[in-house]
Amino acid sequence: MNFNLSQIPDRTQQPRTSGLTMIMDKGLSINEVHNFMSVGGPHVDIVKFGFGTSFVTPNLRQKIEAYQSYNVPIYFGGTLFEAFLIRNQFEDYINVCKDYGINYMEVSDGSISIPHAEKCGYIEKLTKHGTVLSEVGSKDAAHIIPPYKWIELMRAELEAGSSYVIAEAREAGNVGIYRGSGEVREGLVQEILTQIPEEKIIWEAPQKAQQLYFLELIGCNVNLGNIAPHEILALEAMRIGLRGDTFELYLNKP
Repeated sequence: MNFNLSQIPDRTQQPRTSGLTMIMDKGLSINEVHNFMSVGGPHVDIVKFGFGTSFVTPNLRQKIEAYQSYNVPIYFGGTLFEAFLIRNQFEDYINVCKDYGINYMEVSDGSISIPHAEKCGYIEKLTKHGTVLSEVGSKDAAHIIPPYKWIELMRAELEAGSSYVIAEAREAGNVGIYRGSGEVREGLVQEILTQIPEEKIIWEAPQKAQQLYFLELIGCNVNLGNIAPHEILALEAMRIGLRGDTFELYLNKP
């Protein structure tokens, strides 16, 4: 850091296995990637090209190479995986990832229905090609999954080979582990944490209040995802008690 401050919590160091920040890139240009990484690089652990944006991104290969020049893993959003799958193009998906040098892959079923045993089969197959992240939860706000089912699904997907399970929230943070208002479904989250190791979950938390909830609940090294690029420094400051919301979290109380 740039100067000395006492009572700053210990952050895990890159390359991290916990305390991850996953950034959602919905359309940065190649120049913007370089600008963003020049500031955010020390705090960025994974970058997701949101939903199906990689299909319509100009100069995609060069953009991927730009991120790779900073040694940051990139992956295509789970919606793209589902788009390939529903078109019976699973092998094409693998080939695309190989062609573009992508070795992180997300398996999700937020937009389509996949029997869970089949989903776990895809996870198992993809572990032969790279690191798998799997997303649990529906993008349909009307589809409420009970806590025991979240636990069951997460446990099975980790056993199938997922390195992390992602708790669904969409880019807006208004489904899955959140209510339509963006409020955390606290009972759900806390029940999940009784059974699933916190270091194996990436909580999608695009809103500041959601990030704050998980920082207060789990600590500065919680895994957070769907963070907007322009929020990277603000989040890192909040993680370590240098934003008003967390200012007193780590101070010694008299």
